[in-house]
Amino acid sequence: MKFSSPLHRATLIRRYKRFLADVCLADGTKVTAHCPNPGSMIGMRDPGLTVWLEKNDDPKKKLKYGWRLAELDDATMVGVDTSLPNRIVGEALTQKKIQPLAKYANCRPEVKYSLNSRIDFLLSGAELPDAYVEVKSVTLSREPGIAEFPDSVTARGAKHLGDLSQMVAQGNRAVMVYLVQRTDCTSFRLARDLDPAYSDAFSGAKAAGVETLCYGTQITPAGIVITNPLPIQTVSDTA
Repeated sequence: MKFSSPLHRATLIRRYKRFLADVCLADGTKVTAHCPNPGSMIGMRDPGLTVWLEKNDDPKKKLKYGWRLAELDDATMVGVDTSLPNRIVGEALTQKKIQPLAKYANCRPEVKYSLNSRIDFLLSGAELPDAYVEVKSVTLSREPGIAEFPDSVTARGAKHLGDLSQMVAQGNRAVMVYLVQRTDCTSFRLARDLDPAYSDAFSGAKAAGVETLCYGTQITPAGIVITNPLPIQTVSDTA
């Protein structure tokens, strides 16, 4: 996935009201950018952080910059835009880069299913059970090399796991894909201390037959692409 226009380097002044961030551009101009991430953004909200913004010329948009990437002190790149993982995974599915799902010929995004829900991708193919694929963006890391989800309480995320379990009960495949939008992580685990209910829902979904996959990404100011699968640590691994 390539960004639509070149990104602009800036410095974070503050993030507030969840979706707003005051930043200072390279030329010293201070602007307010849209922050497309409703999470807590632990480790990516301190003043002085290097950020990368995408400018837009849409007259309908009040904010002319959107925050896309964070660059940490150690040069780690983090994708903060939670709308991008679907584009990244969508491209990977089309290009058959997600091996467990590569046999499916058809990929439909944003399909209504369950009760008041939309699945990120519905895959279908001859002589294959339909596969319901949900995507989650992972940006939290509190220990070197380990990515975690979620970074705050997510009742909506727990509901998605329940919806996927229902699809398995109806004879379909259901797959949760965790996309790690960081360049410094080699494994993934649940942040049970931040949301025990989500962890319980994950365990229930796994017992019901929901499949879980995790993939890393390559991130540069030019774009973000999916890379290799990452191991998912179990509770016993992290004890």
